[in-house]
Amino acid sequence: MSNVRILVVDDEPFNLDIIGEYLEDAGYALEMANSGEEAWERLRAPDKAFDLVVLDRMMPGVDGMELLRRIKADGRLGDTPVIMQTAAASPDQVREGLAAGAYYYLTKPFEPDSLQSIVRAALDDLQHRRALTERLNAHVDALRTMDSGHFSFRTLEEAQALAALVASLCDEPEIVVLGLSELLINAVEHGNLGISFAEKSRLREEGGWEQEVARRLALPEYAEQRAELTVSSAPDEWIFTVQDTGKGFDWQNYLELAPERAFAPNGRGIALARQLAFERLEYLGCGNCVRGVVAKGGR
Repeated sequence: MSNVRILVVDDEPFNLDIIGEYLEDAGYALEMANSGEEAWERLRAPDKAFDLVVLDRMMPGVDGMELLRRIKADGRLGDTPVIMQTAAASPDQVREGLAAGAYYYLTKPFEPDSLQSIVRAALDDLQHRRALTERLNAHVDALRTMDSGHFSFRTLEEAQALAALVASLCDEPEIVVLGLSELLINAVEHGNLGISFAEKSRLREEGGWEQEVARRLALPEYAEQRAELTVSSAPDEWIFTVQDTGKGFDWQNYLELAPERAFAPNGRGIALARQLAFERLEYLGCGNCVRGVVAKGGR
């Protein structure tokens, strides 16, 4: 992403200097605020727009949690990703932050690679959401007369395009598309291609995730692998069923936003899809089939 603007909030000047030093070579446009009050003024300024906030949790006055709640309650700012940096990293404290909308975490003191990895992950997710929104705008009302349908897909590009297309059926497509996209991408990368959680973490830290997906898709053993999406209409709901060709996975561990995964660059997708997009989300059998239900008339 070019021209990325990041707001860094910390009451310790030394920490601001360290973060600036770690990120300055990556080409980001950085602004620093040494209090929650100053950060809130900058965030609400009509001539400012930030792509990411790196936020210290423990500050006098307006602390990180209070600022986070203000950001997520503001219609203009609510989609801005927030990385919470803190020495307060107990499971309960992380759960509180996750519940308030901080899906990315850094524990002080942190290494440069950890900071850069989690910043890349947050910005990649933001870019993904923006691309889906653009696709979605092109498909609004495209399928409003459809009662059922069956689709197959193979690549990440096809998964994202399909998510945007069928989400246009729903009353809140801008929310549903995010959840559907996660399920379809999981079917490609984890299901058909067998990329594990640990492998994806490493690949995202190294910046090579999409290249590895493309490499595996080009291998003869994956040439015919396709995932399936079935869409059906009931009187009060839309039902989306995704089936891949993989061996399944231990899906129970991914239905909640687990504190131990808040520090990893991936592993949030299923829980966020369940929390934000679907009335119900259930995995069937070994986990290579998932069914998401969206209420007609919105959640």
